[in-house]
Amino acid sequence: MSNVVLVLTETVNEYLPIIERQGFELILAPNNALRAEAIATHGERIKAVLTRGPLGLFADEIAALPLLEIICVIGAGYEKVDLQAARQRGIVVTNGAGANASSVADHAMALLLSLVRDIPRADASVRRGEWRKLMRPSLGGKRLGILGMGAVGLAIAQRAALGFGMSVSYHNRRQREDLEYTYCATPAELAAASDYLIIATPGGAATNGLIGKPELEALGQDGFLVNIARASVVLTDELVTALEQGRIAGAALDVFDDEPNVPDVLKGLPNVVLTPHVAGLSPEASQATVSLVAQNLLAYFSGQPVLTPVALPE
Repeated sequence: MSNVVLVLTETVNEYLPIIERQGFELILAPNNALRAEAIATHGERIKAVLTRGPLGLFADEIAALPLLEIICVIGAGYEKVDLQAARQRGIVVTNGAGANASSVADHAMALLLSLVRDIPRADASVRRGEWRKLMRPSLGGKRLGILGMGAVGLAIAQRAALGFGMSVSYHNRRQREDLEYTYCATPAELAAASDYLIIATPGGAATNGLIGKPELEALGQDGFLVNIARASVVLTDELVTALEQGRIAGAALDVFDDEPNVPDVLKGLPNVVLTPHVAGLSPEASQATVSLVAQNLLAYFSGQPVLTPVALPE
């Protein structure tokens, strides 16, 4: 009998045959109604769940899946997976750490360029028949701060340093001895040392609100912020106030507190660039992500260690 996987994700369907070819049976439930129906109808058969960080898997759902043994999260973040409930049941949790790092890093640099060079408004003005020319900063020689130096942060740092000649500083849970980039002990210290600040740290309780009023003040009126990580890392109200008051120059956001709902105030600000949480979406990233899920599932069900385990709370 094949192992049954409940798939809650909605963005990688084209690549799910990678998992099916390994002998797994998939049940697709890409919205809340189908999710509840699938758990109610097939809960007694489901041994694995494939989800995303913002979609998560909640304690009551875990309780309704008596055979559940493993939860696989695509992407690095797993903030809405109930890790405590998983630990109590002895359920293994994996993530997609590093699988989409290249795509996310590309998007981060694209957002930074769009924001700093004011490309969206320049494009809109030309389409209106205008010939509006504004002097805008460049990236070359500027100071880039990266909050979070995992696979994504490292890929951004390499692009910035090697591709644009930027100096790179970072803040991380711990200093990385294998890197020559400048380490800053706190997010505020990092912001003060940066012209441009990119948020690349996972979401979750440990990173909630790391960027608030003090950090935005430290970034300053000429500073730009890009967030391709999780909205929870930046206090949205403080960011909006800083943008409205000109206490920072601009922000580019791919993540939001209540996706897909984006605050109207952000939509109305001229110094903001917005994208719909697509940094990790590319054919290459999707294939790599789903392949990693397949590898984790195969390893687990053959009694081998999974490749990318998530540490569960004690």
